[in-house]
Amino acid sequence: MTSPRMRLVALVIASLMVLAGQPALAGTQNPLSDSFDRAAAAHDVPRDLLVALGYAETHLDGHGGEPSASGGYGLMHLVSNPTSKSLEKAAELTELPVGKLRADDAANILGAAAVLRSHADALGLDETARKDPGRWYQAVAKYGNATTPELARLYADAVYESLGLGLEARGVTVKPQEVTADRGDLANARDLNARAAVASADYPPAAWVAANSGNYRVSSRETSYNIDRIVIHVTQGSYAGTISWFQNPSANVSAHYVIKSSNGAVTQMVRDKDVAWHAGNSSYNNRSIGIEHEGFVADASWFTDAMYRSSAALARYMCDKYGIPKTRTGIIGHNQVPGATHTDPGSHWNWTTYMNYVTGDDGGTPTWTTTVDNAAAGFTASANWGTSAFSGDRHGADYRFADPVAASDPAWFQAAIPSAGNYRVEVWYPSDAGYNSSAPYIVAAAGGNQTVYVDQRSGGGAWRTIGTFALNAGTQNVVGVSRWTSGTGYVIADAVRISRV
Repeated sequence: MTSPRMRLVALVIASLMVLAGQPALAGTQNPLSDSFDRAAAAHDVPRDLLVALGYAETHLDGHGGEPSASGGYGLMHLVSNPTSKSLEKAAELTELPVGKLRADDAANILGAAAVLRSHADALGLDETARKDPGRWYQAVAKYGNATTPELARLYADAVYESLGLGLEARGVTVKPQEVTADRGDLANARDLNARAAVASADYPPAAWVAANSGNYRVSSRETSYNIDRIVIHVTQGSYAGTISWFQNPSANVSAHYVIKSSNGAVTQMVRDKDVAWHAGNSSYNNRSIGIEHEGFVADASWFTDAMYRSSAALARYMCDKYGIPKTRTGIIGHNQVPGATHTDPGSHWNWTTYMNYVTGDDGGTPTWTTTVDNAAAGFTASANWGTSAFSGDRHGADYRFADPVAASDPAWFQAAIPSAGNYRVEVWYPSDAGYNSSAPYIVAAAGGNQTVYVDQRSGGGAWRTIGTFALNAGTQNVVGVSRWTSGTGYVIADAVRISRV
């Protein structure tokens, strides 16, 4: 049993090590991983959950102590703004200086563990409950400083998806694991991952979550102003955190749309007819649509193919709707706005790829291609996956289906990759309103598994590109379909096509 005295001793030791700048524990290889180990032990927090929380916030990048758009610091995003004070709370709990908590990775992790544990204590989690990562769900939701229950659920679901699928960043690894998330009252909150729950009136694939009325100006565009620009932004924060910030009356900023990194989910927060405050220039605010993309300017890992494709589809729709040129004159970066002090989307944003998607030119004639159907010898799945021929949109004679659960249990498509290089991965699935709103496709890329989320309720019965990935040579499981998702409906595994480009 961990007594309060033992926990205090562990905390004091961990804090002293941070203040002294002491590196990793003897015999270990990664100081950042060691920092997570120490913080988890000091506050009796599940280590992998703590890592997953940091990954959902920042991909474990502290950004040199610079704040996020909502005033969050460090790789654990300890926040200090007019309505959220987790940074100050961390300083109180650890007795570490605020400056240290902002800029030092080990201190930031220790502070986050202390804050997360304080939420668990407030919820009454005893020592036995704390050993089960699933019981921490509501504490994780509180850590996110969400403004509504639906955003709290969106935030916590992102953390638990990373925990279930596994992750690797900056040499810190979390292996995929089965965790049953206990959502408590948040199970009744609107699921923003099920994007059709409250649809946007302006762009049907988007969910609608209104920004605070003090963060934009009601207007009557295109009567009062013509819409002739799209401005591309990067949030400098997480998807859930940005949506929450635009609902915060102290923000004084907003954008029309926000796009999620992992699966390209879209949330609209300001109607097209109204003027969002996103460009830092009143003339450009009046005439433009602002699109925010989850992530940080200096970290390319946020700019996924799913995000590019989803944003490009939105931009193409807006261009067709309002007569905006599908060129770099009509679609600009925030840094191109006259008088701009922001650098987004930054040097890591691939304008060539993005504009090709906007104009419909995916490019790349394959030099080699292979198709693996669920009936092929290279397909494997557990007995939990059923077989169906229900939909006429299927590839081949049938397809596999399974209920979403708090476990990965992937169905795998194996292929013989002829040589190391870049390969386009396409997936085929039958679409149906009862199929999954966020099905995780795992690509075993050369640098580690990458997960792309696909809404299988629509767009089926055809090849759908989920991205281009660097693959190693050899016969291997290349694409998996996981059951771990907060999306609703059957997860479908039908066929994949892999092409050298």
